[in-house]
Amino acid sequence: MPNSPESIAVRELIRTYAAAQDVEVEEGARPGELVLSLPGENKLRTACSLIAGSRVLSISAFVIRNPDENHTSVYRFLLRRNLTMPILGYSIDDSGDVYLTGQVPIREVDEPFLDQLLGIVVAGTDDIFNELLVLGFLGSMRKEWQWRISREESLANLEAFRKVLQQEEDDDDSGNSHEASVEDEPGMIATTDAREAAEARDEKDGQDTTDRS
Repeated sequence: MPNSPESIAVRELIRTYAAAQDVEVEEGARPGELVLSLPGENKLRTACSLIAGSRVLSISAFVIRNPDENHTSVYRFLLRRNLTMPILGYSIDDSGDVYLTGQVPIREVDEPFLDQLLGIVVAGTDDIFNELLVLGFLGSMRKEWQWRISREESLANLEAFRKVLQQEEDDDDSGNSHEASVEDEPGMIATTDAREAAEARDEKDGQDTTDRS
C-alpha cells in the first residue's frame, strides 16, 4: 500500500532531502513513485525512480540504452561490478536498456541511508558512463568523430574520447583491428554533451519494479 504511514513518511523524507540537495524531483506515473534527476559529471543527469511501498523501497536508475555493439563485453563488465556493488545491481529490461535496481526494507530508510543509497546510484551510473560508451557505442562515436572532422566541426563534445578514437584511426591506417576496451582510457573524464543528448532521447523515467509488499 503506497499510502501506508511508512510509505508516506519515506516519500516526505525523499522530498525534503531532494530540496536540501537542490535535486529535481517529481511525481512518477506509478503509485508511491518519485523520480529524482541526479546530476553527475560524466552522465549529466540520471533519472532515478523511487517507489515507496508499505514494506519496501524500490529503486530503479536508468544507466544507458541498449548498446549498439559488443553486448557480451558490456554485460561482462556490468556483472563483474555486481560482485562488489552494495545494495543495488545492474539489470536490463525487455528493450535491452541497462538499469541499476534494488529493493530495501522501508523501515531502514532514514536520511543517512537515503544519502548513502543515492550516492551508490550516482557512483554506479556516472562513474562508469564513459567506459560503457566506449564498450557499447564506439562505432557511433567514431562515425560522429569522422563526420565532424570532415566538416571541420568542433570536437569538444568528444574530447574525452580523443585517445581511443584516434587509436581507431591509426589502426585503420595500419590495417590493424582494435577492439574496444575500458583499459584504453582508464581515467576518462567527460563533458559529453552530444553523447548525453543522444542517450537522453532514449531515456525512460525508470524501469518497472514490483513492490513485493
